[in-house]
Amino acid sequence: GAKAPDFTATGMKGGKQFQFKLSDALKKGPVVVFFFPAAFTPGCTAETKAFSDMADEYTAAGATLVGVTGGAKLADGTMASAKDSLVRLGEFSKEHCRDKFPIAAVTADTVKAYDVSFNEKRPDWSNRTSYVIAPNGKVVMSHTDPLPNSHIEKTLAAVKAWKEAKDHNH
Repeated sequence: GAKAPDFTATGMKGGKQFQFKLSDALKKGPVVVFFFPAAFTPGCTAETKAFSDMADEYTAAGATLVGVTGGAKLADGTMASAKDSLVRLGEFSKEHCRDKFPIAAVTADTVKAYDVSFNEKRPDWSNRTSYVIAPNGKVVMSHTDPLPNSHIEKTLAAVKAWKEAKDHNH
């Protein structure tokens, strides 16, 4: 029921750079924002692939899907510069989202605004938390679980429930 903080993030989809702005995406319908700790780590890769497999169902329910991370890592495990992190997210997006939805790098301020900090050692990284945000900007559901699989099931159920309620009221 809380209002989701608006944010803008630079990301990649289909190998192309883009700007994601939550308030703009909400004009089209509900938005599923999933925070994940870091690209190219086993859990994040599994989660992103699973979201990709179900992407058409989110689209059918009228939802926009976006994956966001505060931790864009290079192959050697070090943190990337802004430019390198976009290149990495581009590779990650192509390989694991199969270009079905965008992946964006969020700032430490966004991680803080959503209260999804990974831990004290990595406060600018996000933990694994998914949000379903209604077009009015209110959070319909939030779910935190270090294991990736429940996120897809729970967010899709919340989007479908939101759509049913909306269709029922019209």
